[in-house]
Amino acid sequence: MLILGGSNSQLNAVLRAKEKGHTVIVADYYEDAPGKEFSDYSVLTSTFDAQGCLAVARKYKIDGILTVGTDQPVLTCAKVADELELPFFLNVETAKAVTHKKVMKSIFAQNKIPSAQYRLLKEDFTEGELSGLKFPLVIKPLDSQGQRGVYKVSSLQEIQSLLPSVLSYSRENEILVEEFYESEEITLSGWVRDSTVHILTVTDRQTISNYPHIGICIAHNFPSKYLSAYFYEIKELTENIVQAFKIKNGPIYFQMLIGSDGIKVNEIACRIGGAYEDELIPAITRVDILDMVINHAAGQEIDYSALEEYDLKKNTNQAIVQMIFTKPGTIGTMTQMQKVLALPGAIAGRLNYHEGSVIQEIQNATQRVGYMIFQSNSSVNLRRRIAQAFETMEIRDTQGKDMLIDLIDMENN
Repeated sequence: MLILGGSNSQLNAVLRAKEKGHTVIVADYYEDAPGKEFSDYSVLTSTFDAQGCLAVARKYKIDGILTVGTDQPVLTCAKVADELELPFFLNVETAKAVTHKKVMKSIFAQNKIPSAQYRLLKEDFTEGELSGLKFPLVIKPLDSQGQRGVYKVSSLQEIQSLLPSVLSYSRENEILVEEFYESEEITLSGWVRDSTVHILTVTDRQTISNYPHIGICIAHNFPSKYLSAYFYEIKELTENIVQAFKIKNGPIYFQMLIGSDGIKVNEIACRIGGAYEDELIPAITRVDILDMVINHAAGQEIDYSALEEYDLKKNTNQAIVQMIFTKPGTIGTMTQMQKVLALPGAIAGRLNYHEGSVIQEIQNATQRVGYMIFQSNSSVNLRRRIAQAFETMEIRDTQGKDMLIDLIDMENN
């Protein structure tokens, strides 16, 4: 089994595939990617490099390929699977559409799927190309992930200044510019079986900004506060997206925005979400979405019984995936996650860094120091439990200064 990506987002997939008896090869361009420690074989190959991953696949004579929690390797998986006639949920055309924002936005427009107004700009763009768009705007790479190279801008000069940085995260020579929509975010995780949509979770995606960086996720709250009022609209929109993009089977992860103009689709993906949904979803729905992905990649039969029995509207669970961030610095001491996992309601958690790690200023998802998932029977009790977890967790720098950011306080404000 070739797993593309060895970061903390793919670590559970590596461990589970091993538990299921598969020989695991991890491809990642970081030599110290955590998943490599647990794999049978590891290669220093970029997950964006389809030809490089194809060479790895041929070398090890793989039987299956997969990725979770990350966008761009989905296209690589589709290309390798197509070349070697291996099972994969998407063909190359659909994989390209759900990983490349230029194609994605075009399909949104063609199918009247509500989305922010946008333009495509090259480095030598003129002011006239922005005609019709209102500041503030958001600029993004066409083919990146994890909020890398995503900026909120308030002037033409800021676009010109930041455009080279955006392009540095891309393999394209143009960027996406779209109107900033004042809104709150929701994420939808689900599974498509024979073109039929099964929505598993809808969460409120809590974010922070560190201007010009925006949209940095700090928590996912289940269920979304918008679920009751918007359920049928969300469901219809999801079904329209699945039809428009010709998604026949497999996991889906859609990001939507809710503001004064209603729901707009931000981005879509055909993979398990990168906010540890592979642990959250089974805990609160009993649908083991990670097991389903691995079994499909292995060419094994998928047990759909839990998926077919599940009804989102009858799910009374309350849960949160809470990210852990710190101020910049070098970690001197930190509380072990086992202490947090001993608290009431703890489902899962992991620290992504260790004592001695140097943490940079928050810019995107890569600065997550860790995460913890808690569950309860009420939203009030859930907040108490996560507050207790933050009180239990301590992270200090080498001078003994507190590094932990109080994300609960930030969310409340």
